[in-house]
Amino acid sequence: MTSRLALRPPRDGDLDTLVALYADPAVTRFCAAATPNGRDATQAQLHAWTRHWQIHGFGHWAIAEREQPNTLIGFGGLMHRSVAGHAGLYLYYRITPQAWGRGLASEMALYAMQEAFEQHGQSSVVAAVLPNNAPTRKTLEGLGLRLKGTLADGPGAATALLYEMTAERWASLPRAEPEAVAFAA
Repeated sequence: MTSRLALRPPRDGDLDTLVALYADPAVTRFCAAATPNGRDATQAQLHAWTRHWQIHGFGHWAIAEREQPNTLIGFGGLMHRSVAGHAGLYLYYRITPQAWGRGLASEMALYAMQEAFEQHGQSSVVAAVLPNNAPTRKTLEGLGLRLKGTLADGPGAATALLYEMTAERWASLPRAEPEAVAFAA
């Protein structure tokens, strides 16, 4: 839990919410290629998330606002993965457009990084984002992640920017409430 968010591991009953989130073109505008296509692919992703929790004791959360804990606004957190040959602990989030611009993704991400560094002793957290996704880039930079390089999955794939937060940098940053980032749909 954060000051405004209720966070819990995802469960099978979240499938319809996740399918609806992925069907929203505003949500997938910058990440359509990385979004599971169809109910079966989304269910496979949800199962991968629950397996990660079973193996590592953390992972992506189902996210709700504390005042409405039974109404999910998105999913996000940290998972070990490999993107374009770069293995790491990746930060991920997808939030419904109705919750954008209030700093909720930043609040979840700060909590996730706190858990990664202070509870699980991780050395770094990374995030991949397309260059034209200015709102997410601003969010990551506002959280203190720094541009590390680029990633490309292969010929014809869009090159993504790789951001990173190291444990050393995390320890040196002052703690403050995250700023809201305007995200026009």
